Amino acid sequence: MFKIALAEDDPKIADLIKSGLEEQGYEITSIADGQQALESFGINHFDLVILDIMMPGLNGIELCRQLRSSHKNLPILMLTALSTVDDKVMGLKAGADDYLAKPFHFKELLARIEALLRRYSTGTIQKQHQHELTFENITLNTYSKEVKRAGINIELTAKEFTLLELFLRNPNRLLSRQYIAENAWDINFDTGTNVIDVYVNFLRNKIEKGFDRKVIHTKINMGYILK
Repeated sequence: MFKIALAEDDPKIADLIKSGLEEQGYEITSIADGQQALESFGINHFDLVILDIMMPGLNGIELCRQLRSSHKNLPILMLTALSTVDDKVMGLKAGADDYLAKPFHFKELLARIEALLRRYSTGTIQKQHQHELTFENITLNTYSKEVKRAGINIELTAKEFTLLELFLRNPNRLLSRQYIAENAWDINFDTGTNVIDVYVNFLRNKIEKGFDRKVIHTKINMGYILK
């Protein structure tokens, strides 16, 4: 499930966007103050942000500028009533990836979000070298078989490495135990074994130990997700 942050101070518009996107399966965090939004971005992970320009605390242009300086690959969509060419140029120069003027059709907003998320998934998971996979501060090199988190080397067994690679190639996607078994073990899933859960816990202990942010999450009776 993709997590989207919405910085919008108009409660009616915020509620409409939030309810509409939640119906499409997105997890939405709505914030009405620019300064509070900036603070939230510093402690939470989001896959995309939607910013209004006219907000209390910190306007959307400055919020976008500060956000872009610390989150190079985060998709940012400006959503505002300020729709002149100069307004759009200002937003794009501040670091926005796209600009949608109010009033808008929800279908267009949804299409732009989907396009940005596709671009983001491709750009952040497959970097300059095809053999390097990354998610947040975790990096896996398929050539050298090296794994690092925040620059710290992490030693994995061959099976743990394969499991992490599978997660990194499917970020923000819920993976069932059967899918993991078939793609990391190349076996048909046996409902009587807990081998998947055991190895996921092995992997968690190695890549999450010493770090505050947990990245592999359990969906009870459904599987696991890297987010």
